[in-house]
Amino acid sequence: MRLVIIGGGILGTAHALAAIRRGHHVIHLEREVEARGATVRNFGLVWVSGRSAHELELTLRSRQLWEEIGGQVPGVGFRAAGSLTLVRSENELAVAEAAAAHPSAAERGFELLDVDRVRALNPALRGKFLAGLHCSTDAAVESRQALPALRRYMEATERYAFYAGTEARAVTGTTVIDDRGRRHEGDLVLVCPGAAHTGLTRELVGDIPVRRVRLQMMQTAPLGEPLTTAIADGDSFRYYPAFAGPELDRLNREEAQPFTAAQHKMQLLAVQRLHGGLTIGDTHEYDEPFTFDVDEAPYEHLTGVMEELLGRKLPPIVRRWAGVYSQSIDPGTIVTRAQAADGVWVVTGPGGRGMTLGPALGEETAALLSL
Repeated sequence: MRLVIIGGGILGTAHALAAIRRGHHVIHLEREVEARGATVRNFGLVWVSGRSAHELELTLRSRQLWEEIGGQVPGVGFRAAGSLTLVRSENELAVAEAAAAHPSAAERGFELLDVDRVRALNPALRGKFLAGLHCSTDAAVESRQALPALRRYMEATERYAFYAGTEARAVTGTTVIDDRGRRHEGDLVLVCPGAAHTGLTRELVGDIPVRRVRLQMMQTAPLGEPLTTAIADGDSFRYYPAFAGPELDRLNREEAQPFTAAQHKMQLLAVQRLHGGLTIGDTHEYDEPFTFDVDEAPYEHLTGVMEELLGRKLPPIVRRWAGVYSQSIDPGTIVTRAQAADGVWVVTGPGGRGMTLGPALGEETAALLSL
């Protein structure tokens, strides 16, 4: 079978990989010279720890697939680093204790560590905190190099062709017409538009139940020492469904976030890149139109929290950026799949889970479409 896949982000690339692994041929179109959306503007985290119960099985499957991919395609930079969610108050500690005692804790790889054990696991953490919720199943890939590495791997099969700087303008049957008038014929068309909900996406399926979410992040110069796990702060409990329960209700009721964190709907996540710098974020903005500039207050907040946890000054910030991703409106929907016509599907809306769930979502779509 020949597939034409529109969209070169993680979802489009993961669907291409799933098809190639099943022996099919793929024509892959990306309107930019290189994908520039949420896929390359994220942490590169394969984040098991915060996933809700109904998506845990799919997340663990994706984690397994990423490890397999990392073995076959070293350029994606996969490492099974795990994570530590560091708590700084008694209410946050109660949430962490409940998570570590939950029936799913062993499956997720949760263990609550005291300060000494946290520092033994991650010696760079010399600052102030009460404990750390360790998740051994969390992992990371290099978001800015994973997609080119995966494309090189697929090109080696001679069943994959990538058309960079090529915008799909129309879909007729299962033939895609691009902005140069070229016709790309296939047996199946998959449109993975990321946060581009207008244009061709709207022409094909109209308004679908997804929204766009904007975030801000930053990158530091090399830390000068290993940060052996990914890091989260206790505010992350407020944004991940795995931690719902009476302990979280009490945290939200009795302990307000700092003003800037609440205003920008913030949590702290941090991961060390292979070059030694830290990617740190993030904020959440849901109401459009989004501003075109970035606010400095969130960066100051993130810097302060990270320095408190590290017990040292951060290296200089060398990059700041904003990004927009697509999120399904129904919290029970992991990804939105909409059929436009026979053999034509639009797949989007995994929210901040695209990098985590990409390989499993590609596999799942392949199964649904009997590839």
